[in-house]
Amino acid sequence: MKSTQKWYILTVLFLALSFFIVACGGAAETTDEEPAADDTVATDEEPMEEEEPMEEPVDEEEPMEEEAPAEEAAFEPMSVAAENCDYGGKISTIEATGQFEVVFNLCKPDPAFLAKIAFTPFGIQPSEWIAETGGTGEILEHPIGTGAYMIEEWVRGDSVIFKRFDGYWGEPAIAETAVLRWSTEGAARLLELQAGTVDMITNVSPDDFEAVEANPDLQLLPSANPNVLYLAMTNTFTPFDNLQVRQAIAMGIDRQRIVDNFYPVGSTVADYFTPCSIPNGCAGDTWYEFDPEAGRALLAEAGYPDGFETAIYYRDVFRGYLPEPGLVAVEFQTQLRENLGIEAEVIVMESGAFIDDSSNGRLDGFYLLGWGADYPHVTNFLDFHFSSENPQFGNPHPEIFEKLQEASTIADLAAAEPLYVEANNAIRELVPMVPIAHGASADAALAGLSNAYVPPFGATNFALLDPGDDTLVYMQNAEPISLYCSDETDGESLRPCQQVVETLYDYMIDSGDTVPSLATSCTGNEDSTVWTCTLREGVTFHDGSSFDANDVVASWAAGIDAANPYHVGNTGAFEYYSYLWDGLMNQPPAEE
Repeated sequence: MKSTQKWYILTVLFLALSFFIVACGGAAETTDEEPAADDTVATDEEPMEEEEPMEEPVDEEEPMEEEAPAEEAAFEPMSVAAENCDYGGKISTIEATGQFEVVFNLCKPDPAFLAKIAFTPFGIQPSEWIAETGGTGEILEHPIGTGAYMIEEWVRGDSVIFKRFDGYWGEPAIAETAVLRWSTEGAARLLELQAGTVDMITNVSPDDFEAVEANPDLQLLPSANPNVLYLAMTNTFTPFDNLQVRQAIAMGIDRQRIVDNFYPVGSTVADYFTPCSIPNGCAGDTWYEFDPEAGRALLAEAGYPDGFETAIYYRDVFRGYLPEPGLVAVEFQTQLRENLGIEAEVIVMESGAFIDDSSNGRLDGFYLLGWGADYPHVTNFLDFHFSSENPQFGNPHPEIFEKLQEASTIADLAAAEPLYVEANNAIRELVPMVPIAHGASADAALAGLSNAYVPPFGATNFALLDPGDDTLVYMQNAEPISLYCSDETDGESLRPCQQVVETLYDYMIDSGDTVPSLATSCTGNEDSTVWTCTLREGVTFHDGSSFDANDVVASWAAGIDAANPYHVGNTGAFEYYSYLWDGLMNQPPAEE
């Protein structure tokens, strides 16, 4: 059987060779029975002679040269543009000028450009994911980024679970799993840390600083983040539409008493809205001295000799600028009654609803809110809160925002200072809010948590923390509102977003300096009106897609372009895009 198979195979091969010779234009016909010796030689040689000219035109490099144009043609660059710069904002166009190059054309100079684009709300997600979700729905709970961690699950009311992204372009996360939990009570967070059920917590209560420092199993981590607590009013509601009423309130609050009774050592009374560690933050005149008699006199002149009734709104979220918010709210209630005759009902609100209503100027009383610095520039404090686009305090004041707009285009700090003097003095005169305190704060961690730190700007990067096993558990003050942080301002939302979605630049963990991240460089022209960003190649999103310039354009367009179909988000306000870039492009006409 085996011999028969061998003979059969040889026969097939011989017949195949014969057909090949004929097809290639071989010698005159031969037969299997009588092969002529000369013909056989000719038959063996002729196919070899024929093969050489067939191979000559085949160039192994040609297929690669043909594929390159096809790849280039597959990338269709995206762009977004304002109709013109008359809309008042800073961004004119954002263009993908190559697969790994994006150009930002500005309507006016912005020397703080790099500091702004490093901020979490300007993170990059795949253009396909933005289009697939329509900028709402699943993207609110499941961002897709390029970070060291990716979202595995958000268990509402309990935790957000992250898994290490093995395709990360940089240093991989140390722990395979990270779990974000929350509790509004500082004491409850500390109990969890002492029990070892969490590795790190935010915002230790002021009364617990000494206990943490004395415990060898724990480490206290002071925060250098500049911040401010303020008592806000909205001037579209009576009686806050009366300047004398607002000035009376500015004089009638004993801010030093609040700092002494409710804040840890190192906290200071806020003489300006912006902390003095920020250049030009404390330019101009200091705030009003505590003078309740003068405050009551102003109230009487305004027509309120016996005070009035109102409310104090707050959310029960412990922050560095507002420790134990419920106790502080009651302190304001007491002071308003005793110092000015104002009766204010204390009302606690759900965090998301509070942020939405307060930031959109819908609260008809006082409210307690604050700010932690996102980047090291005075525009982060003043331009966000007092811009012409911000409805938070009611009708904006040109005396403030016009000076800020002009100052924000000047890179030289000394040259900009006179404008910040005027802006800060106008804030003091017009009293859109009362600055209360710059709070000292600290986080805490288990002594065994390696690399534990608190950055001055942004949030702690979970990927750098080493719990000594496969799971890191981190506890913050409240549950995120959503995880589509292009349309969030709350720090409890920005922290989880930062673990997942990366920006073009990032902040160094020990300073406010910016360093390249998804961009390898962003270079401005001489007057800071054109910024060209070269992007990092070979970066992969969590869904396996490749990062390129169109993802940058699509992510920014969803936030900055009011006419974009994916400009939806959680609230639809996209506040950081609006305030930090002086407005959204392509806004629909205002309804009359």
